Amino acid sequence: MFNKKTGLIVVIFVLLAVLAACQPEVVEVTRVITEEVTRVVTETVEVGGETVEVTRVITEEVEVTRVVEAEEEGVSAEGPITLNWNLGSEPPTLDPSLATDTTSVDVIRNLFVTLTQFDPVTGEVLPYLATEWTEGTDDQGRQTWTFTLRDDFPWVTHDPATGETAILTDEEGNELYVTADDVVYGIKRTLDPATASTYGYVLYNVLNGAAVNAGEEGLTVDDLGVAAPDPQTVVITLENPAPYFPGIAAMWIAAPMPAAAIAERPERWIEPGFIVTNGPYVLDTWIHGSEMVLIKNPFYPDADNVQIERVEMVMITEDSTAFALYENNELDSQAVPLPEIDRVKADPVLSQEFVTGPDPCTYYYGFTNNKPPFDDVRVRRAFVQSVDKQSLIDNVLKGGQTPATSFAPPGVFGAPEPGTVGLPYDPEAAQASLQEFLDEQGMTVEEFNSTYNITLMYNTSEAHAQIAAAIQQMWQDVLGVTVSVENQEWQVYLDTIEKTTPLAEHPHIWRLGWCADYLDENNWVHENFNVNAGSNDLRRACNDENCNSVTPTEFDELTTLAQQTSDPEERERLYHEAERILAEEEVAYLPIYHYTIVRVTKPWLTMNYPPLGGFDFFNWTIDWDAKLEAVQ
Repeated sequence: MFNKKTGLIVVIFVLLAVLAACQPEVVEVTRVITEEVTRVVTETVEVGGETVEVTRVITEEVEVTRVVEAEEEGVSAEGPITLNWNLGSEPPTLDPSLATDTTSVDVIRNLFVTLTQFDPVTGEVLPYLATEWTEGTDDQGRQTWTFTLRDDFPWVTHDPATGETAILTDEEGNELYVTADDVVYGIKRTLDPATASTYGYVLYNVLNGAAVNAGEEGLTVDDLGVAAPDPQTVVITLENPAPYFPGIAAMWIAAPMPAAAIAERPERWIEPGFIVTNGPYVLDTWIHGSEMVLIKNPFYPDADNVQIERVEMVMITEDSTAFALYENNELDSQAVPLPEIDRVKADPVLSQEFVTGPDPCTYYYGFTNNKPPFDDVRVRRAFVQSVDKQSLIDNVLKGGQTPATSFAPPGVFGAPEPGTVGLPYDPEAAQASLQEFLDEQGMTVEEFNSTYNITLMYNTSEAHAQIAAAIQQMWQDVLGVTVSVENQEWQVYLDTIEKTTPLAEHPHIWRLGWCADYLDENNWVHENFNVNAGSNDLRRACNDENCNSVTPTEFDELTTLAQQTSDPEERERLYHEAERILAEEEVAYLPIYHYTIVRVTKPWLTMNYPPLGGFDFFNWTIDWDAKLEAVQ
């Protein structure tokens, strides 16, 4: 999964006391916070040739400096029970309609509730905001899903300056709770073309979803197949049957959203002090590019079962730096840098904290299919078949990953059996494919290199850099081609690889990973690569340079048909064939490996690794006494 402004600025200037014997002392913390201030202004103006005084009331945002009492940073015997976590990068956004990357979603899922949720062990779809859901049909025979909602999830605000969390109220002082209207608004907002949600395609199967999102004349968001017949009921009507739709209902893009808060501050509503949420945590601090702090929401209906009270998150992109913090007990869990895996496995302490396991994600390189020379399938085939994935896993990754030949990993409905589709590592075949292209163009490898200046781009990460270097060398050794390697910060990178980026600025090859939103191939091949219904970041089947028009291929027809087919066996057959065409005939991308979890976790932290990935801090626990003993 992938993809995000100014707001509250929090600066801690001075801590005036030091912890004494594990007991927290009160210190003064200076916070600079943006507040709304209302004032009366008298102006002199000319009206009808006469000078008159006019008095009016204006509201403006100003920076206010407050000195408040706060406990000194660090752990104390009295808590709060704190998780120390590394996000790895700046979350591009906390807006559920706009989030498309795992970093953003990991935070969002701890701030907002969704209609359903996944069991953290089995991946089964469970109740959340919705207590139950039923499948039905409307009077035209279209599939409907009816969700019955709880009435005890309040909308809350949080004041970072005072640390106070409160239930949002209306103008008459009535407390506001999540209703069906909030769910309807959230879905409509995601599909509204004005929102510009790049993940809106996930909801295209909602009646009129694709047409509304495309801005089709005569249609508005009110024509979408989503309705609230009463405050605790949501009815969603689909274009085609989707047995997996309760899984989509667990996604952030279909979450209830606070309409009034968004309308008041469309560009800033996700910032501390302004954001309105309803989940297990509230947003206390967001120092962009540096840190983020979540605080337990005391009004969350299941708050008694949320043991971790504070989540302090840093944004460290360098794996080695973050790992050093882990070894110094400053982080409670951390991914293991590739160069450290052998040492971790051999270390008597770290080896006991080392965790590996399956992760429903695929690491891949995308080719820009309409950018020369990768607009020629022979070049794409040569680059795919010259990569020794097993060698990469054995010598670089070392985390028990499995080579990927298809896009979807095992365990996803419709995924082909490992090794049954895709192109194998075959240096001779790779060389022959490239040579055929060179002969047709009348050029040498040297001329190929100087003509195309091929660029591989990845988001800044030491692990991505090492993988890129290894594959870059394979291309050099097998094909004799020279590939330049570049990296960008996460948010900038996501914008660069968007299919709307002008072709000249788009890299030839780029890195991404995809993790399951729900365990169905529709979430993989259809929502990623279908030219009419997915993101199509590969820019497949483009008829012009900037991919403003496309001509669907057999692959697109197969994934569309699979979405419309109710018979499970037939859906599986269609998806298998679609995966085969994508990997073997179109060779549209380079699948590299299926992820595994490769982390170290402190013995005092009990965390789960959901089958669908992600980090639900509210389901974790910390042995606070054990952490205190280790840290102090």
